[in-house]
Amino acid sequence: MLDATPATVIEYRAEVPEPAAFVRLFSTTGWDPQGHLTVESAAEALAPTWYAVSAYAGDRLVGIGRIIGDGVLHALLVDVIVDPAYRHAGVGSVIVERLVAECRRHRIVDVQLFCAYGVRPFYERLGFAARPDDAPGMELVAGDRQPV
Repeated sequence: MLDATPATVIEYRAEVPEPAAFVRLFSTTGWDPQGHLTVESAAEALAPTWYAVSAYAGDRLVGIGRIIGDGVLHALLVDVIVDPAYRHAGVGSVIVERLVAECRRHRIVDVQLFCAYGVRPFYERLGFAARPDDAPGMELVAGDRQPV
């Protein structure tokens, strides 16, 4: 386990990480229990990223957040992930704040995100609000969360 002390220097880069590093970080989430994400499929998933913020401790990817969008009207924040050893140290907040700042820089007003279960208060502290039950937007649920 890595030691994320206050002395740990985190470097934030406006870049999409290497697919292998992304797979390693993604594996810490529990979002892919069947192990479907490979380096090759990660490369495909990362390709349409409009903007990304990657956080590094030395040469190790410890955080990521990316936007899928058109750069004009719509932005969807996805894959906001922080290595468990670096959580609760502000890394996720910096990533989201930088993603939102880029949206604002481009005057995008429709900024949405996928939120993992249990982290809604984190996003609410950063200015996001849950959609009302009668708001637009739906999700295709594929049974046991297997790929559709």
